Amino acid sequence: MGAHAARPARPAHGSGTAQAAGPRDLRDAAHAAQVRELTAAGVLEDPAWRAAFAAVPRHVFVPYFFTGRGAGHERLWGEDPDPAHRARWLRGVYADAPLPTRLRDGELVSSSSQPSLMAKMLQALEVRDGDDVLEIGTGTGYTAALLSHRLGEEHVTTIDLDEEITESARAHLARIGYRPTVVTGDGARGCPSRAPFDRILVTCTLPLVPHAWLGQCRPGARILAPLSTGLIALTVRDADFAEGRFLHTSAYFVPLRGATASPTAPGEASYGLPYELVENERFQFMLVLTAGALHPREALDLWRGEGRPGRERFGVTVSAEGQWSWLDDPQGPYVWPLGE
Repeated sequence: MGAHAARPARPAHGSGTAQAAGPRDLRDAAHAAQVRELTAAGVLEDPAWRAAFAAVPRHVFVPYFFTGRGAGHERLWGEDPDPAHRARWLRGVYADAPLPTRLRDGELVSSSSQPSLMAKMLQALEVRDGDDVLEIGTGTGYTAALLSHRLGEEHVTTIDLDEEITESARAHLARIGYRPTVVTGDGARGCPSRAPFDRILVTCTLPLVPHAWLGQCRPGARILAPLSTGLIALTVRDADFAEGRFLHTSAYFVPLRGATASPTAPGEASYGLPYELVENERFQFMLVLTAGALHPREALDLWRGEGRPGRERFGVTVSAEGQWSWLDDPQGPYVWPLGE
C-alpha cells in the first residue's frame, strides 16, 4: 500500500469537563460516519477498499464546492468565516452525493464523484496487488488517492486535460502524502509513456472507447468506463480488440473533453416519446446508447418487445473495424454501430 502522512496525536481532553469539538474532530467524525454508511450500504465489502476509504479523507480533496444552478451558484468553502457556512460545507463533503468543484462560464467542467458510485467502480475494477492503473479524469485527486492507498502510488497514473485541475489535484494528494504520477494531457490519447496498464478507470462519460487505450493495455486488462448512462466493463484481448458488458449500475459523469466528442444528450434523441418513458432510467440508457443508429420509436418498440431490458443485458465490442453496442449477444440480431 502507498505511504500516507501520519496524523499528529490529538491533545487530551480535560478530565471531567466536556470540551467543544474542534474543526478537526468534526471532520474526523464526519469522515468516520461516511465510511460506516458506505459499509452499511454494502458498497465496501472488500476490506482493502474499506481501509482505503477510511484512510483518505474526502474533505482534503474538496476544500470548496458549488451548489445551485445557472446564475444561482453558491460556493461553500471549508475556511469560510461564517460557522454556519462551514457546517454546510462539511455536511455536503461527507454526503453521498457528487459535488461540482469547477465551473467555466457557468458550465460544470469537473466534480467530485458520488462516493458510493466510486466505491462500486473501484470494486468492479477488480484490481490485484501489483496492477498498474491509469485513471482518465483526475478531478480532485480523491480517486487517485484511494488507488494509491490500495496499490501503492508507484502503480497509479492519472491524467486530465486541464492544468489547473492537475495542479490542484497534486497539491491535494501531496497534503496527505501521496505522489502518484499526475499528467496534464488528453485522456482520450491515454498515457503511452506510462504504459502498459492492467486497468483503466474512466471518470468521465464517453461517446466511444478511444482505440489508443487498447494498445496501452496488457492482454487481459480491464477498462471500466461510463458510456451512455451506464458503466461498461471491457476485457482487452489485444491492441485491436476488447469486449464486455455493462454493469447494472447507473452512472452520470461530466463528458470527456479532448480528442473525443461529447455524447448525445438524452433529450436530443427523445423527441415525440411519452414523457414517462423518456424519464425511465433503463429506457433512457438504451435511447442514448442507440442514438443515431435507431430511431427513438424503433428503440421503444425493441425495448418493449425484449421485456424492457436493463443495462446488464447490453454490451460493447471494440475492434480494428469499428465499435458496436449490442443486446444479449455480440453475434445476435440486435447490434448497432456505436457513436453514430
